[in-house]
Amino acid sequence: MAYLHCEIFSRTLDMATAFVAILPEEGSLKECPVVYLLHGLSDNCTGWSRYTAVERIAREKGAAVIMPEVQRSFYTDMALGLPYFSYITQELPQLCSRMFGLSGKKEDSFIMGLSMGGYGALKCALSSPERYAGCASFSAVTDIAARVRGSQGMRRREFQAIFGPALEVPEGARLDALLRCQQGRALPRILMTCGEQDSLFAENLRFAAELQAAGAQPSFHSWPGDHNWAFWDRSVQLAFDFFLGKL
Repeated sequence: MAYLHCEIFSRTLDMATAFVAILPEEGSLKECPVVYLLHGLSDNCTGWSRYTAVERIAREKGAAVIMPEVQRSFYTDMALGLPYFSYITQELPQLCSRMFGLSGKKEDSFIMGLSMGGYGALKCALSSPERYAGCASFSAVTDIAARVRGSQGMRRREFQAIFGPALEVPEGARLDALLRCQQGRALPRILMTCGEQDSLFAENLRFAAELQAAGAQPSFHSWPGDHNWAFWDRSVQLAFDFFLGKL
């Protein structure tokens, strides 16, 4: 596998940013599956490759993996900041197609993430279900409105930058509202995992039930575990097996 740390200038963000790409060295990149793998709140684009076996897993599956960086934006076009959601969903796939020849077809495109990135993955999939064959969330923030209401101190100021001083979370940022908007439409296959000792476990169970009630038929997996890399390392292997098949 080729491991590339890419420094680029994003026209959407109007600044330099980075992403990590793991690419198969054999075969046609145009025909391989592409996984957009999103980082959590306290990480950057290197977290997945530093703390999990994602490079080995990608080699086993013949998959390309793109790991972008969005700071602490919650994958949102921020009210008082930068348009990270537009970057992730529009500019980044175009860049990867142009730079590496990666497929932009729905059947080849998957999006996954942990915690804040799990929220981002679900948000992307529910906003544009026509773009992705599959979505995986690991220990995701699924009730962003509750998270905003309960925020204090620095976290509250961060959310004001993301959603505005009044802290009003728009429907386009709420997973439950996005799900209602897609009622009756075909959704990507969805896999969710959350550790049974994770503080987000209850809200993940609730959102999985909402997906089920909406006809999405998510595959929900839990086992003893907390909000940490040991859990996410196992989760990403499970997700690649689920979407790309076991060897």
